[in-house]
Formats: sequence, structure tokens, C-alpha cells
Amino acid sequence: MRYTLRQLEYFIAAGEVGSITLASERLSISQPSISTAISHLEREFGVQLFVRHHAQGLSLTPAGHKMLAEAKRVVQQAEGLYAAAFEATGQVRGQISVGAMVTLAPMIMPELAHSFTTAFPDTEIRQFAADQGWLLSRLRRAEIDVAITYDLQIPEGVDFSALAELPPHVVVSETHPLAQEKSVNLQDLVHEPLILLDLPLSLEYFFALFFNEGLQPKIHSRSSHQDVVRTMVANGYGYTLANVRPRSDVALDGRRIVRIPITGQHRPMVIGAATLATVKKTKLVKAFEEHCRASISNQYIPGMDA
Repeated sequence: MRYTLRQLEYFIAAGEVGSITLASERLSISQPSISTAISHLEREFGVQLFVRHHAQGLSLTPAGHKMLAEAKRVVQQAEGLYAAAFEATGQVRGQISVGAMVTLAPMIMPELAHSFTTAFPDTEIRQFAADQGWLLSRLRRAEIDVAITYDLQIPEGVDFSALAELPPHVVVSETHPLAQEKSVNLQDLVHEPLILLDLPLSLEYFFALFFNEGLQPKIHSRSSHQDVVRTMVANGYGYTLANVRPRSDVALDGRRIVRIPITGQHRPMVIGAATLATVKKTKLVKAFEEHCRASISNQYIPGMDA
């Protein structure tokens, strides 16, 4: 065998992100190292893996798509050898792939991942941030080990371990007429412009808050980026609904926002750790789940006001 697992890992990263530059950033490896690895694999197997687009990254060839799938299997099998050895010796070691809901990842994952790898120095966490649909899809295909996400439409075959509840609330700018209120009713918001966080499943959850009370919100604009929504709200475009509670009350442009509780009983979003029910959990995955239970609760959520 005249190729290495590391060369396969470089190829996989480039294939997934479609760019040597982005693969370099993802792996913290120099761009020439990744280019050299790809060229070596192409010579070794006698196939062209990528089409190079000037200043526009890479795209996989048909052969490249097939090789990418096989390369992932080879790397996963190799990692399985380490996992088997660690299981046999009772060690918590190795790499775990953790996906996090894109709205949770910036707050929860830095502290959670750092505290886990500090407690278990021989572990490494490969992190992904995405929407609910992506996370559940990758979890069911065993491409990630754990998903830190919400209890939204969890499918059969996925175990969900609840960790903390996040009730919905209203977010407005500090100059908004409602900013001084102790609480607000959804009825008071229907004529106000709504800046909507437009993510799969989360979108349905926010609509349901209004529809359950027979109300129709007035949508001003949408964005799938939480920071864009917060900054628009801070600039007075309207209000938004949210469940996450960042410790900072400042948008990215420095303007302040205000959180207001919603009156009445409304279904909270529940943060939890999701795993594939049909896969036997390794000691590493069990240790990470236990760490999540110890680190996330209604009393304390990393990066948030609990």
C-alpha cells in the first residue's frame, strides 16, 4: 500500500469542502501539503479525483465521488481498530464526531469540547455545526457520533437524551417601545414586523407559537443566520423570537438588544444529546454523553444565561 491514512484524510477534507484553502483551514495544515497528498493519490490510483477551477475551488470527478466514499470507509475502519483496542483496555481515547445545532454551537460547544478534552486528554472532538435536518441525516448515516440539538421531529431509531429546556422569548432593540416591558403577549406582536430565523424545523416551531393561539405574524424579513437576525433587531427593523439566551446582550455591530419573556404557556425547545439507537455506544461516546449531562442543565448551560 503506497498511500497513507493521512493522505486520505486530506483528500476527504478537500472533497467535502470543495476547496484546498478551506480544507487547509479545517485541518490546520498547509495548502501545499493537501495539494501534494491529492496529487500522490491521483498518481497512485491512476485517476483524476478533482476538476480544478481557477479561483473557484475544486469539484469531484465521477471517479472522485466513488473514491471519496471508499476513502471514508477506509478511515472509519482504521479508527475502528483504535476504538476496539481502547474498549478492550477500558480507556477513554480516540476521536469522536459531534454535530451541534447551528444556533447552539457558538455558545455551547467551545466550553463543552474544551472541558471534555481536558478531562480526557487522549480524546479529540471533530465538530460540525448545521441545521437539524443535516444533523439527523448524518447521524442516521453514522457520519457523526452525537448531535447536540433540539427535540424537534426526532425520528425513530434515534435516541434523544434531554438536558435543558429553553422557553421562547421576544428580542427587541433597546429603543423599541416594548423594551421596558416585564413580559409581552403574542397578541401584542402580530402587527409588529417579525425578523424570522429561517431554519428547517425551527421555523415551524416559531410559527406554531402564533398558530396555536389563532394568530398570524407579520413577517418583515428572514435570515438563516442568527447573528444577522440579532443585528437587524438591534437596528430597529423589528422583533424576533428566540430560545437561545446568549450571555451577551450586544449584537455584532455593538448595538444592544433586550430579551422579554412571553406570557402564557408555550412549548419550550429542549436541548439534548442525540445518538443512533441501532449502534452500540463505545466507551468514548458514553463518556461524552455523561459529560454532557454533567455540563448542561436548567441550572447551567455553557455560553448562555441559564
